[in-house]
Amino acid sequence: MHTKHRITHRTSGTLAALTLALALTACGGDDSTGAASTSSSDHNDTDVAFASDMIQHHAQALTMVDLTVERDLDPALQQVAEGIRDAQGPEIETMSNWLEQWGEEVPPTVRDHSNAEGHDMGDMADDTGMDMPGMMSDEDLEELADAPDADFEDLWLEMMIEHHEGAVSMAETEQEDGEHEPAVSLAEEIVATQTEEIATMQGLLDS
Repeated sequence: MHTKHRITHRTSGTLAALTLALALTACGGDDSTGAASTSSSDHNDTDVAFASDMIQHHAQALTMVDLTVERDLDPALQQVAEGIRDAQGPEIETMSNWLEQWGEEVPPTVRDHSNAEGHDMGDMADDTGMDMPGMMSDEDLEELADAPDADFEDLWLEMMIEHHEGAVSMAETEQEDGEHEPAVSLAEEIVATQTEEIATMQGLLDS
């Protein structure tokens, strides 16, 4: 009697443990699926607009940086230009990846036109993103490209300051209304970095 009772008790305990393990495994699977779903869907229209617009905005800034190459310019200006290139190139890649993950289209940019046309300034802006704050027109870019070195520095600084101010405004909107945490964090970084660069460029312009 006692032996049979012990065997029955042990069997019941084993079945209970197995049932609990299966339940925990099922819950773990649900959590994993839920986490994956959250990571891919945790964004809103503001995040999409921020990534799409800022890709185009950054691309124009990099086009303006390209215009500093092979010019005899103040080393301090060249340093600012290189800082912009180093920061904004990777940011474009990051934001493009977000759009792809969200099933959104990665927009064409001014640099796509520039590369296709052998760096011709004609139709470089192509009205892409011209409604964004701080964006330069075709005429602005052509004027900058054609400017002699003596005039280029001040013109470049003036345009890039305006361009940065537009980017800061766009990033502040993402900070306020965005939902995707990495995008909001990038917006915060853009505000901090470009505000500092504006101050540096204004100092060069005033010197």
